[in-house]
Amino acid sequence: MPGPTIAELVVGDDPATWARLGFAVDGDRTTVGTTTVVLDGSGEGLRAWALRGAGTTAFDGLETTLAPQGAPAAPGEHPNGATRIDHVVVNTPDLARTVAALQAAGLDLRRVREHSDTLHQGFFRMGEVILEVVGPPAAGGGDPARFWGLVAVVGDVDALVAGAEAGLVGTPRAAVQEGRRIVTVAREAGVSAPLAFITP
Repeated sequence: MPGPTIAELVVGDDPATWARLGFAVDGDRTTVGTTTVVLDGSGEGLRAWALRGAGTTAFDGLETTLAPQGAPAAPGEHPNGATRIDHVVVNTPDLARTVAALQAAGLDLRRVREHSDTLHQGFFRMGEVILEVVGPPAAGGGDPARFWGLVAVVGDVDALVAGAEAGLVGTPRAAVQEGRRIVTVAREAGVSAPLAFITP
């Protein structure tokens, strides 16, 4: 049985910021693949999600609401070429605790990567989106997990950079994922959460 998938992400950016980055924005929303990003202008970063197919809102402190059942919203056609959200990043002070909570909520842990002795990454598949949970392998405190940032897929990061306003995005580079390239959005662009673009 499929596990929960992401219907919405709530990001504290102004809609005009994402429009300048080449997303097709309708009011305070833009739909990238099967995920709608709600831009509430709060300045509080990536702070919440709404999930399809979840039977609980207990996700180790991540602000969660349950989305109505039904088909995802129709994806937008974005001038920047974005086709879907590739992954969403969550930070935690206790990776084992957060992984256990997400598994109890129905998420499918695909693998754990040992980035270093003090930092591991757990990867969950949520439909077309990967959830990446980052934290120390041993308990590091009682604070809850927190959303951090997100990455959107575009066909050509060089074309995106060439078409972007000066200073909005950085320089494309090789991604950790073999054969892929990534470029990050500059804080000067006005984003309140880390945002990047990656090739398929």
